[in-house]
Amino acid sequence: MKRPLLALGNIPVKSSVIASLYPDIRMKNKKIASLESSGEIIRLKKGLFVVSPEESGKLLSIGLIANHIYNPSYVSMSFALRHYGLIPETVYAVQSMTIKHSALFENKVGRFEYTHIDEEAFSVGLCQIQEGDDVYIMASPEKALCDLIANTPQLTLRYIKEAREYLEEDIRMDMDAFLKMHREVFEAYIQVGKKARSIQTVLKLLLKQ
Repeated sequence: MKRPLLALGNIPVKSSVIASLYPDIRMKNKKIASLESSGEIIRLKKGLFVVSPEESGKLLSIGLIANHIYNPSYVSMSFALRHYGLIPETVYAVQSMTIKHSALFENKVGRFEYTHIDEEAFSVGLCQIQEGDDVYIMASPEKALCDLIANTPQLTLRYIKEAREYLEEDIRMDMDAFLKMHREVFEAYIQVGKKARSIQTVLKLLLKQ
């Protein structure tokens, strides 16, 4: 028995791609609705689906899905810091940055939050993350921290003491890992990103050690 969906693996695709796998079926929308109802595919947003792990035999890549739901975007902030093992708390929403308007998507896979960032700051400090055969875009640890600080309401870090308290107490950052961070990403972010003064204070803390 043919299983056309296997050809898609775990890569998110548009409904038109799924429909193309069934050339002999006229009612394409009905077929897609049937595949979703049976659990063979998962709707990520209107017109975008991924084959279920039970059908494909491959684990879903949350980062890859996040990149595809709202593009261009990259995974960042607390979710990225948790991925790198730099903060201990579990993060229940996949947080990303985008040059588009901020947006929120919820589906059977999870909650995906997108925060606007200026185009100049978007490209600073990005990494390609490889998980098996999957590759997606995530902020470097430094960029993820900058994004988090820049987008935390009412957070202003004027003094080194405040920066240390924020890292150690508020987000419980692994300070040994923080002290190994690269100054260049902070310096570049200061030039083009929000809350330059707060980021500058964090950089002073890094360089002071």
